[in-house]
Amino acid sequence: MAILKQVGNRLVREYDLEKLWIEPWGKNGLRVRATKHFQMEDQDWALLPSDASAQITIDGQKAEITNGKITAKIAASGKITFWRADGTLLLEEYLRQESSDEFSSLLKIDARELRPIMGGDYSLTMRFESNRKERLFGMGQYQQDMMNLKGTSLELAQRNSQASVPFVLSDLGYGFLWNNPAIGRATFGTNRTEWYAASTKQMDYWITAGDTPAEIMHSYSEVTGRPPMMPEYAMGFWQCKLRYRTQEELLEVAREYKRRGIPLSVIVIDYFHWPNQGTWDFDKEYWPDPKAMVDELREMGIELMVSIWPTVDSRCENYQEMLEHGYLVGTDRGIRTQMQFLGNETFYDATNAGAREYVWNKAKEHYYDLGIRTYWLDVAEPEYSTYDFDLYRYSMGSNMQVGNIYPAMYAKGFYDGLVAAGETEPLNLLRCAWAGSQRYGALVWSGDIHSSFESMRNQFAAGLNMAVAGIPWWTTDIGGFNGGWTDDEDFHELLIRWFQYGTFCPVMRLHGYRLPYQPPVSNEVGGGMCDSGAANEIWSFGDEAYPILKEHIELRERLRPYIRGLMRQAHEDGTPPMRPVFYDYPEDKLTWDLEDEFMFGPNLLVAPVMYAKMTERSVYLPAGKQWINVETGDVYEGGQTVTVPTKLESIPVFANCQGVVSYFKK
Repeated sequence: MAILKQVGNRLVREYDLEKLWIEPWGKNGLRVRATKHFQMEDQDWALLPSDASAQITIDGQKAEITNGKITAKIAASGKITFWRADGTLLLEEYLRQESSDEFSSLLKIDARELRPIMGGDYSLTMRFESNRKERLFGMGQYQQDMMNLKGTSLELAQRNSQASVPFVLSDLGYGFLWNNPAIGRATFGTNRTEWYAASTKQMDYWITAGDTPAEIMHSYSEVTGRPPMMPEYAMGFWQCKLRYRTQEELLEVAREYKRRGIPLSVIVIDYFHWPNQGTWDFDKEYWPDPKAMVDELREMGIELMVSIWPTVDSRCENYQEMLEHGYLVGTDRGIRTQMQFLGNETFYDATNAGAREYVWNKAKEHYYDLGIRTYWLDVAEPEYSTYDFDLYRYSMGSNMQVGNIYPAMYAKGFYDGLVAAGETEPLNLLRCAWAGSQRYGALVWSGDIHSSFESMRNQFAAGLNMAVAGIPWWTTDIGGFNGGWTDDEDFHELLIRWFQYGTFCPVMRLHGYRLPYQPPVSNEVGGGMCDSGAANEIWSFGDEAYPILKEHIELRERLRPYIRGLMRQAHEDGTPPMRPVFYDYPEDKLTWDLEDEFMFGPNLLVAPVMYAKMTERSVYLPAGKQWINVETGDVYEGGQTVTVPTKLESIPVFANCQGVVSYFKK
């Protein structure tokens, strides 16, 4: 017989080698852990500490625990089911074992399977029953165009353009966080749902119930953290390209924006402005007076962002010292080289607090003390040349067990440094994230994606699922990263449509590696050894595109008061500025199937044009409101689909209140 007991606020079940804990965590939430080790690991991973309380009832071999709107019931067989306060079954474990209760089966399949690994810990498979009509959203960023994840199988691993953030929201009224940074897989099949970790010490997940998506996400953001207030400078237009090669080149671009009267909030210095990877400093041959550069930009009202890579070249002056102190990622087999990009590089170990402090101190000395207060934390997965996840080892554990947390720790290092230096609104741009990254001021972008309409559609789904996964600050490389000839009219159309969409993303940022490429200016190690793309400023793409792009930058400026309010709400309760339509209109069942329009805040419905040569498109207007076409002023009753023209000059946008329409008047 199993041992069931209450320990403080925790319900504990012990049977054979398994120890199971269920305890209240945050509002309407429960944390569930299980292990076959002698004791439970005390590691909260994505979760913040909680002091929630619960009601616990034990009746022989059965027990219940309730926290607000969610109840977990343990049957005599050990099977767990989760219920909402109104008696609705939300989620149940998939158990197929012979037992004395209603779950009896001869298939001999466990719900919680901790399978020993020879000489190590466990592989873990967690199984749940599947409701085949259920819709599921979130899980971070995957390069696919579907928003509803039912029927998908998702790798739980970080890659360039893939961010695994393992929180899923169900239209049945629950949210589920897989609180485990191990490499693995999530499968949302029609026959069952499975979460798998290839190597781990224990099972750990968190579940919450709520009446609306907003309530669920507010509870989730409470237990994983909320972003700081976005700084004012970040809310406008960002100019970036691969890559400005010299101080004078970058300043001349900023001056040209100023001469043309085009608002510019941020300009970015990309990689290989440094003497070598791992120096975290300017190459003075190409950037001779960075303090003067920062001062001139700030006089123009422009913030400077600089690229940081977590790579350390074996020829770098800091390599030996970092190696001696254990600040570099380990390699379990073979040579130490983990990435080859114009050198042989090893990544610094962002899970090591000492390594984080070391890198921040270099950045502070060479960047922050010059007045640079925001950083582009690139290659944040990290991007191994070979994604052999079992090869690498961190101070927190093997990559197989903890690898997915790397981008969050990378963000934490610079967040902690900025806060210690007195910054109250820290923001850094990262190419990857895990659950909880948002509390470290992480603005995530979708990686090195292709320049195509198909890729744009993938980013549309990725951005909304990132929002549902709790990452409210998100952006893309407008126009895509790889490809795009500056004189190609088809690319101009793509760029315009992406630019219009980007106007209504949390951050509006133009970036790309445009064609034709420009050769390196030097073959020596340093800031001249990397090639560059073609021009990527808004006047670089012809006379038809330029006025359209300029007008959308000006629209973004007019929207600042509205955007500021969205960022304030994200900071206060975790509400994402950009979100699926069902977030605001969950009672309208049709909104759960919309995959080509979104809400930008509570008052603007945005319908991007994501196909070439499109002359019109349909837009569903949610029931319960009147909707105003901001371009024509036409008013429509909600609950219907309308067809609107898609002129190249504009993007279909509808407002549900008259007050925001004024932002669209020139």
